[in-house]
Amino acid sequence: MFDGLSERLSSVFDRLSGRGVLSEKDVDEALREVRVALLEADVALPVVKDFVAKAKERATGEEVVRSVRPADMVVKIVHDGLVEMLGGDEPEPINLAAAPPAVILMAGLQGSGKTTTSGKLALRLTKQDRKKVLMASLDTRRPAAMEQLALLGKQAEVDTLPIIAGQSAPDIARRALSAAKLGGYDVLILDTAGRTTLDEAMMSEAAEIARIANPVETLLVADSLTGQDAVRTAKAFHERLPLTGLILTRADGDGRGGAALSMRAVTGLPIKFLGAGEKIDALDPFDARRVAGRILGQGDVVALVEKAAADLDQAKAERMAKKLAKGQFDLDDLSEQLAQMQKMGGMQGIMGLLPGVQKVKKQIAESGVDDRVFRRQQAIISSMTKQERKKPDILQASRKRRIAAGAGVDVAEINRLLKQHRQMADVFKAMSRDGGKSMMRMAQAMGAMPGGADLARLKAMGGGKLAQNPAEAANLLPGLGGGQANPPSGFPGLPGLPFGKPKS
Repeated sequence: MFDGLSERLSSVFDRLSGRGVLSEKDVDEALREVRVALLEADVALPVVKDFVAKAKERATGEEVVRSVRPADMVVKIVHDGLVEMLGGDEPEPINLAAAPPAVILMAGLQGSGKTTTSGKLALRLTKQDRKKVLMASLDTRRPAAMEQLALLGKQAEVDTLPIIAGQSAPDIARRALSAAKLGGYDVLILDTAGRTTLDEAMMSEAAEIARIANPVETLLVADSLTGQDAVRTAKAFHERLPLTGLILTRADGDGRGGAALSMRAVTGLPIKFLGAGEKIDALDPFDARRVAGRILGQGDVVALVEKAAADLDQAKAERMAKKLAKGQFDLDDLSEQLAQMQKMGGMQGIMGLLPGVQKVKKQIAESGVDDRVFRRQQAIISSMTKQERKKPDILQASRKRRIAAGAGVDVAEINRLLKQHRQMADVFKAMSRDGGKSMMRMAQAMGAMPGGADLARLKAMGGGKLAQNPAEAANLLPGLGGGQANPPSGFPGLPGLPFGKPKS
């Protein structure tokens, strides 16, 4: 969502990187470029003016200007300003401090993703917070709205209130409260009706439901791709409802991101979650510092580790670590890594979390490598026999032709995959020569072994400095190529993940 803004800001910082000292003229020029970048990203004008004024005030101290490299100085100022604009250093978690059941009221316009977000939030509270959750649809107008929430409940394995035709929204709210109390539920999520536009009937109904349910959280779900319309919607809802926070959906879209940057400053409400995909588990807590890091090309290593830990099968990871410690890496292992990468959001999802990748994004796009390449590679491996996957050296011409026919690819693509596998296998063999210590560090970093990633240490890494290159970025996370002097062909610094085509 912030790609355009990231590219524009990166170009500003690059132009300053070669200068020895930062003059007041340099500050004015850089902040003027930042102002244009924010306006082009659809950030509200009053927010931009306030941001630039504060940034200039911070940058005018002569002592600070002379003691810091120009690019780092401007990046730090912009980073701190973005963090402040987005809500401060500390994320605001969802508030469940109430006598059970704690009621969460979901509000928003039709089409903003409110019902889907209700299911995502219920899954998160169930799996991560270990809460017993009940969901109830109060949308009596939209066709199949109640059935949609019931289906999402089945996907998330969360209970939903039985549907009784003909009941009004306030009556459903009362029945849901009673059911939640009798059933011993910790949390009750009420999904209210939305409209294509704001209207008085909608607001009055939502306000009545809020009086009946007395929610501990009233969350507005807004589509981040609607730009400043989302900000106006938030202000209108906040005037009639006791909103406590925001959830922005479609954060994985290709919009300019201005709504996300303006929301907190305009409404004063914290952004609590970002919806980043269609899947039921695609809901991320909002952390201003980490989002600012992504905008400035610093990535989000913490999120990458959290994704890996969430998707990791610990027993399988331990077996893999022991195998790699012996220098063993066959095509089954490569297929497993490809599958793991898809679970973590595919190539684009992972690249968006790595520092420094913005600078080589164009080269990656020009290489033609994307998730389709990896899916074809998985198809190739699936077309092999068990023996061929264990011992790829036995793959002669006739076997390759058979595999190519089964996978629907050319033999040349099989040869590229085998070459890539040999390069990765060579790296793991080299790493195994220290008695498996490098492999143990890799396993610990990804949470496979006791003593996994120290998230507090990773969180301290962000803030005010761009990674100089992708290989340096990879070194932030052991096990994704950190410390390898000569990584294999493909994406530099990432021998553990098969990014890129091997060089011929």
